[in-house]
Formats: sequence, C-alpha cells, structure tokens
Amino acid sequence: MDEEIKFYLDEAEESMGKALQHTSLELSRIRAGKASPAMLEGLRVDYYGTPTPVSQVANIATPDARTLFIKPWEKNMLGEIVKAIKNSDLGLNPQSDAEGVRLNIPPMTEERRRDLVKQVKSESESGKVRIRGIRKDVNDALRKLLKDGASEDAIKDAEAKVQKATDSYIVKVDDLVSKKEAEIMTI
Repeated sequence: MDEEIKFYLDEAEESMGKALQHTSLELSRIRAGKASPAMLEGLRVDYYGTPTPVSQVANIATPDARTLFIKPWEKNMLGEIVKAIKNSDLGLNPQSDAEGVRLNIPPMTEERRRDLVKQVKSESESGKVRIRGIRKDVNDALRKLLKDGASEDAIKDAEAKVQKATDSYIVKVDDLVSKKEAEIMTI
C-alpha cells in the first residue's frame, strides 16, 4: 500500500508542476507593454493549405522594446503573415517591406493595463482551480485505498502532504501573478 500512496503523491506533485507551467505559459502570452515573440504564439498562417504557427515559417526578433520584426524564410509568406496579423485579435498594424513584417507595439493606456491585470488574475484563478482539482482527484484516490485496506494514519499523512503541495503551488502561482502585475503596471 505504501508504494501506491507514494505513487499518488508523486503523481500529484508532477501534475501540479504541469499546471504551474501551463499558468506561467498563459501569463507570458499576455503582453506587458514590451514586445515579445510570445505575443505571436497563437498566431497561425496558411502554409500551403495547412494552418501553421508563424514561428515555424519565420524568425521573430525584437530589435527594441516596442518593435517585433518577422522575417519569413520564404518571401511568398509575407502576404500570409500580414493577413494573419490583421485577422487576429492582437490589435496590431503590420508594416511590411521586402525583408519582412514590422509590428510597432503602441504604449498601453492606464485602462488597458487594468484590463490586462484582470486578465492575469483570471488566468491565475484558472491555474489555482486546476491545482485544487488535482488535490481533489488525488485525495479521492487515497480514500479508495483506505477502503482497500490502507491504514488510516498513512492516508491522513498522505492527505496532509497533498495539502502542503497544494499550498506550495498556489503560493508559486501568486508569485507569478505579482511579478506579471508589476511588469504590466510599470510604464
């Protein structure tokens, strides 16, 4: 029984780590006033009939804090990249030349910053819900072990460890959020 309990504890730790990574990725996609290639991660272009991430058909560089430069590997992709940016919800105006596409990131207004902070809080809450869901699933599995003959003390100890891991990962999510909020609110 101890091996099964250890398995569930390890599984909880791994799943919570993945939930934290996912939350971190989602927060990195929220723009904070500075140009970042991560802003274009969800953008797909039509590459010979197949929707393909723009990062797989072009180099994305940040020549300065307010500019993204997209240089396609094939010249015929320029039009597709411009079309994909215009059709996206990024709210950016692409400027293309013979070399590539330049995106100037406008400075954010105070109202837009507040909206982004709300989006960050919403995303963090989703991460916390995932972590709590993992806790619930693992505790349910542990209680089934109790019915299968595991000692009550071992299950109580395991549940306490799961709760400790949950608290730890929720603190980590809060740390990510406070860093992202500071980044967004910094002018």
